Amino acid sequence: MKPPIIIAIDGTSASGKSTNAKLVARSLGYIYVDTGAMYRTLAWHCLKQRIDTHDPKAVTTASRRWKTRLRCDEQNGLRTVHLLVNGYYPEREIRTAETSAAVPHVAAVPQVRQWMVKRQRECAQFGNLVMEGRDIGTNVFPETEFKFYLDAQLEERSRRRAADGIQENLAARDQRDSQRAVAPLMIPLGAMVINNSHLSSEQTSGLILKEIQSRRAR
Repeated sequence: MKPPIIIAIDGTSASGKSTNAKLVARSLGYIYVDTGAMYRTLAWHCLKQRIDTHDPKAVTTASRRWKTRLRCDEQNGLRTVHLLVNGYYPEREIRTAETSAAVPHVAAVPQVRQWMVKRQRECAQFGNLVMEGRDIGTNVFPETEFKFYLDAQLEERSRRRAADGIQENLAARDQRDSQRAVAPLMIPLGAMVINNSHLSSEQTSGLILKEIQSRRAR
């Protein structure tokens, strides 16, 4: 039995990771995994349990004690892996401003990232994956030959965020992600880098699909 194929899509904030990962997953019939949602789920859980997200020890303890499981769901023709807490997936709750503000603190805890990497690798039990995040090609599945890194000019990424009704200091976020002590944001070895400042989602995903086809033919 062949091991599942992993398509790793990393990149900066608002570089189109989610949109393009979903387009690629739909096109290939693969399963989509949003690793950022997993960190958001832990942040939400900590807030719900009144755990101080600025306290690394408390967050580490929470990540070891909470009851979770992975589940693959299908919606509108797209299969997606979700991290459930006590059998529940907090789809809306993890997108609130409060949760978003807590995520960077939770994600910076080394023990949390270790826990997450283990769960993210377990997603392969469901089949071929298109996984997006910030350390997929460098830390979660560094062995995959299908690595992509998306980026765009800061002004364009800020425009995209504003269009979504989100105000965020992307320059500060970039610095925080790239200077994180554990699994910092960086271009994975052997990754195809795509600057999509002037590309549509269809054009970007098209480049990814073309490269996947080329690499599989080697």
